[in-house]
Amino acid sequence: MPTAPEGRPSEARSRLLNTATRLFYAEGIHSVGIDRIVAEAQVTRATLYRHFPGKEDLVLAYLNEVDRAMRGQADEAVTAGLPAAGTIRALSESIAQGIQSAGFRGCAFLNAAAEYPDPESPVHKAVLAHREWFLDTVTELLAKIQETGAEPAARHFVMMRDGAMAAGCLFDPVLICETFLHGVERLLTVYAATDYSDPA
Repeated sequence: MPTAPEGRPSEARSRLLNTATRLFYAEGIHSVGIDRIVAEAQVTRATLYRHFPGKEDLVLAYLNEVDRAMRGQADEAVTAGLPAAGTIRALSESIAQGIQSAGFRGCAFLNAAAEYPDPESPVHKAVLAHREWFLDTVTELLAKIQETGAEPAARHFVMMRDGAMAAGCLFDPVLICETFLHGVERLLTVYAATDYSDPA
């Protein structure tokens, strides 16, 4: 589940973003109205619009907080000083822990993309930017093991992650995570031993 932001200069802005983060993730973006966010955050409409001119601005701030939290998890794995394969395992374990956390209901970005399918939407573009960063991060890690086929292998990893995130809130999350982590191990083994860019 995404973590709520902390340490904002404005207490009212923090309450608004905390409330939106909780409600958007738990119930969906379109199903949560501004009036409810204002009421639960205990602020006035004027206060909300002072910090967020429209609902879309609040949605983008919500996704930015989730993106920041995920980048922090990735940075923590990368700076642990493990070999590249160990870093990928640590990142995978972090994903698995998230799937098994209380209140988990899938990937916040995939959920948002489903609600904002228009490619020109700023929300849709924010989703794509996040996913591009994640793919690039995994590609760079795999390239440290071997450069050939790093991007195809990274796409494979992201697809497994997406599948685990989608299935993790529908089926037994423990079983889903075991399957995901087994798949990551198999990917690393095959990738290190073969030319992953060759589909044969």
